[in-house]
Amino acid sequence: MKQVLSIILGGGAGTRLYPLTKLRAKPAVPLASKYRLIDIPVSNCINSEIYKIYVLTQFNSASLNRHLSRSYTFSGFSEGFVEVLAAQQTPENPNWFQGTADAVRQYLWLFLEWDVDEYLILSGDHLYRMDYREFIQRHRDTNADITISVVPMDDRRASDFGLMKIDDSGRVVDFSEKPKGDALKAMQVDTTVLGLSPEEAKQNPYIASMGIYVFKREALLKLLKEAPERTDFGKEIIPASSEKYNVQAYLFKGYWEDIGTIEAFYEANMALTQQPRPPFSFYDEGAPIYTRPRYLPPTKLLDCTIKESIIAEGCLLKDCSITHSVLGVRTRVESGCVIEDTMIMGADFYQPLTERDSGSGCTSDKVPLGIGKDTTIRRAIVDKNARIGCNVQIINKDHVQEAERENLGFFIRSGIVVVIKGATIPDGMII
Repeated sequence: MKQVLSIILGGGAGTRLYPLTKLRAKPAVPLASKYRLIDIPVSNCINSEIYKIYVLTQFNSASLNRHLSRSYTFSGFSEGFVEVLAAQQTPENPNWFQGTADAVRQYLWLFLEWDVDEYLILSGDHLYRMDYREFIQRHRDTNADITISVVPMDDRRASDFGLMKIDDSGRVVDFSEKPKGDALKAMQVDTTVLGLSPEEAKQNPYIASMGIYVFKREALLKLLKEAPERTDFGKEIIPASSEKYNVQAYLFKGYWEDIGTIEAFYEANMALTQQPRPPFSFYDEGAPIYTRPRYLPPTKLLDCTIKESIIAEGCLLKDCSITHSVLGVRTRVESGCVIEDTMIMGADFYQPLTERDSGSGCTSDKVPLGIGKDTTIRRAIVDKNARIGCNVQIINKDHVQEAERENLGFFIRSGIVVVIKGATIPDGMII
């Protein structure tokens, strides 16, 4: 794998994940109580013995830079690195990244400095565990110019993905990016060619791109230079290359979830608490997911009832009930609270004890960091460093599906209440 360079696309402004992306890049969004989205593709690369990793981003990259620099440091005797490349103006190109292909094109001069045979292009907002060595070996065995990792897809979600048709050898013969209506129906195929049973093929009649590609060095160079007006891999580069180039499909058989929306992000995190076996596990010692070491104290539970939940280190929970929820680092929950079907991202720091005590009895004008006494939270995402007062009810009592209340410290997306980073929800407020 020394001849492979990995390029992780950090995505655009992350509007579908807003307000979680208000103050951070999409790959820096917290995941599963202690990780960040970017940890998934980076860990997959490391576990696949791919150590040359670039991350392309252009929005709110400060926290992403900080996380990567604190998390991934390779030996001085290797060429390994994880480096963020932000969009920049140059005399040749004064523009921001115009798309996924344009982002790679603008830094092609840097990528070409490495003596590698293949470029592995990944997305920064997917949850999955994959051995890229098998993927790249398939690419080499078929002498492909481009290999696309694919999954079978059902009718409900198919229009959100790039869809393709393949021949008996696995070569892509037709490609359509996010088709709708009749164009969508035209992309139906018999997915038994992927090894699915007739029943499974009936439920999943489409072959969807995961947005994960391997390019032969010469093919990527030629495709990016011959048509500079093509700015996106999925919409333009891949569809235009299927006729002239050997484009192969590689079937991925494991769990994979695109978590580019608030609802998908919420459901993916909640699924991690499932029993007896969640769809994705962080307990695989053979392929661990790495992140930043924080050296926090262990979590302390004082007379709590906790069911089907994930709780990170450094938390302090008092006489509360927590069910089917994910609690991030340094989360503090006071007595009498009920937390259900909720993701609380925790805090970046501990509040001084004197200031903390001043608000614990619900008599201070200052709402302390964490969740105040006798508060109920259901089906919500509470971003980092939020201050939620006493006797608050975050329950979406009117079953609102979409709302923007940034001045009050929250949004509602797909019926999920999202408390924004650093927001203050005063005592007694009902959402």
